[in-house]
Amino acid sequence: MPALTLRTRATLLATAITGLTLLLGSVALMLTLDARLRTGADELAGSRIDDLLRLAQHGDLPATLTNLDDNGVGQVVTADGRVLAASPNIRGRPPIARFDPGSGLAVRTVAAPDDAETETYRLWAATGPSPQGRVTVYLGTSLESVHEATAALRRALLVGVPVVVVLLGLGTWLVLGGALRRVDRIRLEVDSITEDRLDRRVPDTGVDDEVGRLAVTMNGMLARLEASARRQRGLVADVSHDLQSPLASQRAQIEVALARPASTDVEALGTDLLATTAEMERLVGDLLVLASVDAGAPAAEPTAMDLEDVVLEEAARARVGRDLVLDTTRVSAAPVRANRGEVQRIVRNLIDNAVAHADARVELRVDIDDGLGRLDVRDDGPGVAEQERELIFERFHRGDRSRSRHTGGSGLGLAIARSLAERAGGRLELAEQDGQPEPGAHFVLLLPGSGG
Repeated sequence: MPALTLRTRATLLATAITGLTLLLGSVALMLTLDARLRTGADELAGSRIDDLLRLAQHGDLPATLTNLDDNGVGQVVTADGRVLAASPNIRGRPPIARFDPGSGLAVRTVAAPDDAETETYRLWAATGPSPQGRVTVYLGTSLESVHEATAALRRALLVGVPVVVVLLGLGTWLVLGGALRRVDRIRLEVDSITEDRLDRRVPDTGVDDEVGRLAVTMNGMLARLEASARRQRGLVADVSHDLQSPLASQRAQIEVALARPASTDVEALGTDLLATTAEMERLVGDLLVLASVDAGAPAAEPTAMDLEDVVLEEAARARVGRDLVLDTTRVSAAPVRANRGEVQRIVRNLIDNAVAHADARVELRVDIDDGLGRLDVRDDGPGVAEQERELIFERFHRGDRSRSRHTGGSGLGLAIARSLAERAGGRLELAEQDGQPEPGAHFVLLLPGSGG
């Protein structure tokens, strides 16, 4: 048997709950009405009995009892059974009851004549003095009026409740149908979106309800997927481009060597091939680091170390073969807790980036900033344009031409540095220019301190 649809289940559930609620409410309403009618009649009977007892005590009792309910009966009876007064509908009849109410009010349910009929009454009784001796006042309210009122309400509810339940079920069915049709349109649109059509979006009517917010969320997700796919395609294209050049160079050198083996300088060929192989190896290594970060791999085991040692070591490496000033005079001790290998890679990438873009000078500064180890790397190159400030940390982003004119890097160095810094619990930022703008770029690396 096929499962019921969500629309059907929700409609049946809403209808069932509403029907049960209305049924219980109807029962409670009828019971309340019955109780209120009886209570009202009882209060009226008690008040009228007191009035009749006072009249009997003073000898002012009329022969015909008036001011009674239209469906009521009343008698005043002496101790020997004589009827001193009665309501018009039972004049001339014998006592309608014989029970002794005692010293207070008493109530019984009795059958008594009413004109040509016999009805059931809720009969109240009380005794009191009179010139003819003690008399008993009987005052009854017909239960027929109570039964008729509750019966009329019951008939109205028997018709009204089913109508309300049916209308509610129909309304729920229609409302859910409209909402679920919008969901179905979203589902069909998402189902038709393929990896080569991620630019499509689900229909959004602009209604700020659950379905409207679902459409906005789905469109946001599709936008992120499109951006991710675009980055992935860009990654493949950039990696292919960066690998194509050294591979083409190697192929050309090998083909020349094979064509002219006698004139080939094997040592020079080996040196060139090793250089291009090292270039490809660095690119693959960078990609492996980023893949590890993307996979959520935990950082290597942190240890206590001094950031000063790593910076001085990498600065010495960067000076070799380069004609520029690498200022380390403001490098001081900065104990941090991180993995030395990852910190070394971060520092190397930052220094290489600064050296690649500097005109003549790179300044390094290391100290403690609010309990964190801080490295400032500043170069005197063309700087970073405002619109490039965050883009430079994206993968394979090489910046504008003015800043990248000296470098043929892969565009992964800063992306790797920031990823490793964040995985170590620190951060890497491009510092804001305060006051007068200074030439070049200024990067700030913060790492967790070692606590002493």
